[in-house]
Amino acid sequence: MEFRVLGPVEVRRDGHRVAFSGAKLHTVLAALLLAREEVVSDERLCRLLWGWAPPATVSAQLYTYISRLRKILGAEVVIDRRPPGYAMSIGNATVDLNEFEKLALDGREALIKEDFERAGELLRDALARWNGQPFANATEYLADAEAPRLTEARAVTLEHRIAADLALGRHEQITGELTGLVAEFPLRERIRCQLMTALCRSGRQADAIHLYHHGRAVLADELGVNPGEELRATYRALLDGTLDRWPGSAPAARAGARPRAAGPSAGTPAMLPPDTVDFTGREPELELVCRALTPDGQGAGRPRRVLVTGMAGLGKTALAVHAAHRCQRHFPDGQLYADLRAADGTPRHPARVLRRLLRALGPTDDVPVTDDQDQLVRLYRERTRGRQLLIVLDNASGAAQLGPLLPNTPEPAVLVTGRTALPTVAGAHTVALAPLEPRDSLELLAAAAGPARVAGAPRAASAIVEHCAGLPLALRIVGTRIAARPHCTPDRLARRLADPVTRLRELHSGDMDVHTSLLPSWRALEPGVRAVFPALAALGPEPFPAAEAATALDLPEAEAERMLEALADAALLEVSGADEWGQPCYLFHPLVRLFALSLEEARAPLSGDRAGRTEHNRRLTHRP
Repeated sequence: MEFRVLGPVEVRRDGHRVAFSGAKLHTVLAALLLAREEVVSDERLCRLLWGWAPPATVSAQLYTYISRLRKILGAEVVIDRRPPGYAMSIGNATVDLNEFEKLALDGREALIKEDFERAGELLRDALARWNGQPFANATEYLADAEAPRLTEARAVTLEHRIAADLALGRHEQITGELTGLVAEFPLRERIRCQLMTALCRSGRQADAIHLYHHGRAVLADELGVNPGEELRATYRALLDGTLDRWPGSAPAARAGARPRAAGPSAGTPAMLPPDTVDFTGREPELELVCRALTPDGQGAGRPRRVLVTGMAGLGKTALAVHAAHRCQRHFPDGQLYADLRAADGTPRHPARVLRRLLRALGPTDDVPVTDDQDQLVRLYRERTRGRQLLIVLDNASGAAQLGPLLPNTPEPAVLVTGRTALPTVAGAHTVALAPLEPRDSLELLAAAAGPARVAGAPRAASAIVEHCAGLPLALRIVGTRIAARPHCTPDRLARRLADPVTRLRELHSGDMDVHTSLLPSWRALEPGVRAVFPALAALGPEPFPAAEAATALDLPEAEAERMLEALADAALLEVSGADEWGQPCYLFHPLVRLFALSLEEARAPLSGDRAGRTEHNRRLTHRP
């Protein structure tokens, strides 16, 4: 079986096109293929199918599309439900995008080794995999999110193939093609450099000079910037009479890499927070993040972007910082870090973050003190362009905040953490964190409390692990409290955690607090969803469908499902399988449920209403 996305989305079996129709079905298939057997969250599928205006029956429609794909593709392809989404394994089938990226990478390596003949053949084979505009028969939301990076990869591969042709002396044969490419990509400076080289070698120096000045005017009018170093170097070589002696369009083009920035902006920022010394568990997730960030972990010209998601307290920041330190050697131009959430839990304005990053990237005198975000974005992208940087953006809240902070070239790698999927991070590897398994939880508790303290009280340690429900923040809080009290046994703290009424109050140490960590997610909800949050928690600790929530809230089922999806988007609720009718079920993390019920208790009168407290205690352990 063969899958195609470099053009209309297609499936071919034994050389024949498999017939199926519908932009949304093609979109679901393309999204699963692009994930490369990783999980695609329901949230991301929803955004790619309906944008920001999904229907009330999102879950049911997703289930229908997945069922249809399973029937069309047959047993050769496996589509699994893996909360929070779906993952597809294609077995021995091929994908044209994978073949394109492999050939493009091999071609670039041959170009670096100056094996120009082989490089040209490989790169031409890569470009032959294209069959039109990517995702032409899918939704516009998928095309907007994914097509730009594939178009960029194709343009980069074209540049490399032209560099090989120039090195082989084929300047006259490709001048016409280059003229058309400059018209198609007027802002791509390397293609303009290559056409200047071809014109110069063909005895058309005046045309090459005119082409440079035209490019300078276009860059100034469209972007408000001057030509980059590569274009300026090509122009200097043209004036010096040395351009026709270069083996490629420019040294950087021959090496298959953009030139590094010159001058003060080529400093090496080192903004990463200190690594977590006792980082524990998460080995599969850590391996996946590191593999996706390293230069060999992606296809040629593909932006390296990784998104780590999960509820508050799951250790997203710790994982991201640990992975960044482990991959540090791959980023010789430095590492940037920004916490996108203020101390009070509110999102930081992108302009403020941009000014901080710009001061780390270059001379501070050049950073404008302005609220003109567009100006700051232009300078930021100019300073990150072509540099092997690792950019860690922690606690992202949404597309409006994150979009201005993403570079527009593939060289810088970006690692983002957030509590839900972010459609802005197009083509990202998404790593969804789940609560720790009991074994890893016990290991983290021992690392924080001291192995001897935990080994000396195995039953208490097991009880603490159960009460913390796999939440790393809770485990670290308890471990810190045990370590700080050498004469207090873990048994006493385990007994205090056993009471669900007071458990959250015990999960506090210094500036670490489970209740406080969950508050920003709750406050960010719309008022209606915020109001029903405690009532939903009263449904109990077991999974429940939207119909049950609708009955409890006295709302139409569609409205109840919308509220449940909003809570799932905020990582305050998990999607946990489906009921007997195929409808999704929802589940509270045990500590999130206690948090929700504590909000209801906080609204109760402080006069010691014994009956109200008795009802609250009943809800902690039983379903009505």
